[in-house]
Amino acid sequence: MKKTFSLTHPKKTKPRLVEPIKHEIRKYIKRERKKSLPDGVDYWDFDCKFGDDAASSVLIHLSEIDKQIAEAESKTLDSFYIEILAKPGYRTKKPATKTDSD
Repeated sequence: MKKTFSLTHPKKTKPRLVEPIKHEIRKYIKRERKKSLPDGVDYWDFDCKFGDDAASSVLIHLSEIDKQIAEAESKTLDSFYIEILAKPGYRTKKPATKTDSD
């Protein structure tokens, strides 16, 4: 998903515009996670970018999307750009820790 969302509407307030945007993003993520995994892949991971426009977007973590949208709303921006791309994710094993026995 590469999309620029508008936060201006002649008849709707910003909070009424933000909730459908969040819903669309969550729906996209849910749809991507339902896709079948390729062989050897543990889960779907996501590369996310957020910014005022495509040129000024920066990498963010998936869990920071709602915070960034709220920040864009509080800055009274007219629009913002979000990019969410699914990629294969691989789990790494935690290193075994040695326990000292007395």
